[in-house]
Amino acid sequence: MSHTPRKRFGQHFLIDTQIIQHLVDVINPTSEQHLVEIGPGRGALTIPVLKKVGVLDVVELDRDLIPIITARCKELGTLNVFQADALEFDFGKLVTDERPLRVIGNLPYNISTPLIFHLLEFATQISDMHFMLQQEVVDRMAAKIGNSNYGRLSIMVQYHCQVTALFDVPPMAFDPPPKVDSKIVRLAPYAIIPFPAKNYAHFANVVKHAFNQRRKTLRNCLKQFMQDDDWQKVGIDSKLRPEQLTVEQYIHLSNNLN
Repeated sequence: MSHTPRKRFGQHFLIDTQIIQHLVDVINPTSEQHLVEIGPGRGALTIPVLKKVGVLDVVELDRDLIPIITARCKELGTLNVFQADALEFDFGKLVTDERPLRVIGNLPYNISTPLIFHLLEFATQISDMHFMLQQEVVDRMAAKIGNSNYGRLSIMVQYHCQVTALFDVPPMAFDPPPKVDSKIVRLAPYAIIPFPAKNYAHFANVVKHAFNQRRKTLRNCLKQFMQDDDWQKVGIDSKLRPEQLTVEQYIHLSNNLN
């Protein structure tokens, strides 16, 4: 059975065997763990991982790929297929025992950022995540204060996770080759959030508004949240720009506005 990659699903199938093996080695899956793959595609990562773990959950949107991946994995172990949109999927329902989830996948680049935000909702039920992503997205997730890539995605991901950019993947490793470079990233949710927000929704809203107009000063970006006296209270210079505050400072800011 063959399958033509579909642009509307953002499908770029990994075909480089050396990179596939490197990725499996980095993930290092074992049979005691609960692995979940998003977008198994033709099974490039699914097959070697299933051989190691014996049981694997996969979430796939494209109905036409399901019989292909099922046939290829038939003799390798137990493949539990969930035909669903990962952006709306309840990953929490996969947790059936004390084992946290390990989530892996070559994520469609056209939905990667909203999918990461969706997965962060399940951070307490996940031990780690290994993803193939557009290099620009990984650079934004891993960026530190002062870096031009540092922004809302950096702060929200780093609030929940330790972020480690692992290795680059060239376009020719895929079928069809994407027009951008890719990178593997590891996201490891903290067992205990280092700097917890008193009101997470409020914290997220403050960060979102701060970066809606990142070229303006914090005073202008957050004027709906803060009066002039509030800046002195929190001890933060209102003339700074949004990318000049650390994750901890945004949490401090949010916590003192509640």
